[in-house]
Amino acid sequence: MLTVADIYELQLALHLPGSAPPEDLSLLRWHLGLEGGRQGDGYEYPLWEARGAALRIGGALVGELHSSDGAGYALTVRQETHPDDFDDLRRIVPWLGARTTTVGTVGYLRFHEEHLPDVLIAESGAVRREVLRVDKAVGTADQVIPDFYA
Repeated sequence: MLTVADIYELQLALHLPGSAPPEDLSLLRWHLGLEGGRQGDGYEYPLWEARGAALRIGGALVGELHSSDGAGYALTVRQETHPDDFDDLRRIVPWLGARTTTVGTVGYLRFHEEHLPDVLIAESGAVRREVLRVDKAVGTADQVIPDFYA
């Protein structure tokens, strides 16, 4: 039985090349619950088809794939996920990392009760996870966004 106590926030934002094969795009569309998608590659159900208000992480659940005027495709995902889905995520996130044209931060995974996420970084055709830790928290709201113009 799934419990809401085990919910994580997964966020991905990355680009895919315009040369992405149609079967790759079709699999992504299926995971996003979009028309033109096809089930495949051993997944039992779409990972990112939920939309609307998030149950535990706040904000909205989204999953979008858009063409970037022939330059490629933009993928954005923000979903609640459960550890039962981690095997599938361990397959699809590296799969995306091998295909993305984005270098650097492509997303994060955060347990819903934690303040800091584990950052997902794409480089050299792979995705690695960076665990963030801080020595001290910023004290006031006006210190959250730095003033670059001061």
